Amino acid sequence: MIRKIDMHAHFFPPITRQEAAALDPLDAPWLRLDGDGSGQIMAGERPFRPVDATLWDPALRLAQMDRHGVDVQILCATPVMFGYRYPAQAAAQWAARMNDLALAHCAHAPDRLKALAQVPLQDLELACREASRARAAGHLGVQIGNHVGARDLDDDALVQFLIHCANEQIPVLVHPWDMMTDGRMKRWMLPWLVAMPAETQLGILSLILSGAFERIPRSLKLCFAHGGGSFAFLLGRVDNAWRHRDIIRQDCPRLPSSYTDRFYVDSAVFDARSLRLLVDVMGEERVLLGSDYPYPLGEQEVGRLVATAGLEDRTVRNILCRNTMAFFGLQ
Repeated sequence: MIRKIDMHAHFFPPITRQEAAALDPLDAPWLRLDGDGSGQIMAGERPFRPVDATLWDPALRLAQMDRHGVDVQILCATPVMFGYRYPAQAAAQWAARMNDLALAHCAHAPDRLKALAQVPLQDLELACREASRARAAGHLGVQIGNHVGARDLDDDALVQFLIHCANEQIPVLVHPWDMMTDGRMKRWMLPWLVAMPAETQLGILSLILSGAFERIPRSLKLCFAHGGGSFAFLLGRVDNAWRHRDIIRQDCPRLPSSYTDRFYVDSAVFDARSLRLLVDVMGEERVLLGSDYPYPLGEQEVGRLVATAGLEDRTVRNILCRNTMAFFGLQ
């Protein structure tokens, strides 16, 4: 019996700089292996992030899953792999290559490792094509960033992509990336601590307040990472603005809090009080276990927060397993 599914985990395949040069010879991401189980994600010649072998070695990944009692893990690209700022055709070829490598990673234990695809989101036609190809090849769905340059999720092309995923029954995980900053948040990881939750809230509100959810079929399975960022805590502020400012209601026909039945969030909030608030705002059927494994900002003991937050047993079972099975249509 499956008891715990982690639906938000990352990987990075051991691609060389020569392979990455197919996307861009100067600063495309690649993996430098240091020979001792550690490595460095590189952007051209520039170190981007130190990592360890759990990111690319499926045997180590499975061993850690066993220690955490995780039956199934759904992995997706590290966001630096998205390639949204490169020419669309090159990004499409890159996405297809990364998606094939993700399936090869999962092939080491196909009952326990599943994957979400990446797409060249800067081009609607190519993104739809790769999403459908990857779904047919075995991916459970797709992971996208919350914006492409200055285009947020209410952009017409991005809305059309979500409509395509709804029509093709392709679940979507939205992950924040390329965080907003003007240089003021340059220390103490503030872009990750302040801007990243704001990016996620921006993605959710762009769909609600723009009226995009009025156009997107309700069949779309849409999940936002990191507990929806700052959305749940600040939802009262948004509702208050809708009640008292016409500009908020202009394209949003219903109270913003009434749209929480249109999307899901993961459980990566790291605090029992925050998780209880999230369950109260979203409903126990719309929170999925997600750890952000294997990065240091992720949950270090996967599922412990859900199990110890003082939630009802039924709610715990739903978050740890049942909600994710329903979201992805798993048997």
